[in-house]
Amino acid sequence: MAVSKNVIVAVLFIIINYINGTLIHIFNKHQILKVNPRYVLFIHLVSNDMMQLTFSVMLLFLSYVFYKISVRLCCFLLLFTIIATQNTPMNLAGMALECYIAICLPLHHTTICTVRRTYILIGIIWFLSSMSYIPDMFILLNTESAEFLDSKVICIRDNAFLNPLIRQKNNIYNAVLLVMVWCTLFYTYLCILFAAKSADGDAKKARNTILLHGFQLLLSMLTYVTQALRQALYIWFPRNFLNAVFVSFIFIQVLPRLISPIVYGLRDKTFRRYLQKYLLRSKSIMPQPTNKELQ
Repeated sequence: MAVSKNVIVAVLFIIINYINGTLIHIFNKHQILKVNPRYVLFIHLVSNDMMQLTFSVMLLFLSYVFYKISVRLCCFLLLFTIIATQNTPMNLAGMALECYIAICLPLHHTTICTVRRTYILIGIIWFLSSMSYIPDMFILLNTESAEFLDSKVICIRDNAFLNPLIRQKNNIYNAVLLVMVWCTLFYTYLCILFAAKSADGDAKKARNTILLHGFQLLLSMLTYVTQALRQALYIWFPRNFLNAVFVSFIFIQVLPRLISPIVYGLRDKTFRRYLQKYLLRSKSIMPQPTNKELQ
């Protein structure tokens, strides 16, 4: 049973990362995409999804193979997983603001939304996300013994960071972060909604994009209640607890990584055009069967 679960996760991991990797390749091959702040934020979200998926799957495989790993290794792997998780809602807020400026302040869009400022925003996102985890490491190193750091635990955040101060700090940080992101999404959506009533189809498309960002945010919020969800699953499905946890992992950590390619990779006309060209070019260079092979 464990082997089949790992195979399912491995197949989904390869498919999703191949799709996201293709989008990153297309972005890097076309200068017109690289100078557009909207696509810079999108590719950052895609890259972030790849990092989050990679380390989440790695933690899953390690839990199946070793069950418990050292606290030091666990903290190192959680570093990338947690930072990537925190990056997602802030990146979505940044993309929503870019849509808002493009629709509601079109004359100022080129001066406000520049590539340089976009990369500065990405740097700020990484800094804020790091501040949700790095202080935990300092508290851990100053409050726990070397024996605990060398011990082995099931690698989840609550097992590695036992200090109640850390949990209180994380709860406050997550609450403030999500409230600010939701306020941003609601504000931008309402502004674009009013603009869409008297504007062209671009405003209506931007409005739908904000709705999709909200759906992405709802899915990302599930990662903040993983521990509570595990406890609920244990109560609801005591006989099939491990299977329920596996299914929740697929729907919370794996499948949401497919949403970003759908939102922009398929819905956006510009990116879709380059994606079609890439697929057609890839198909054209495939070796064609000879007449002998066809006979």
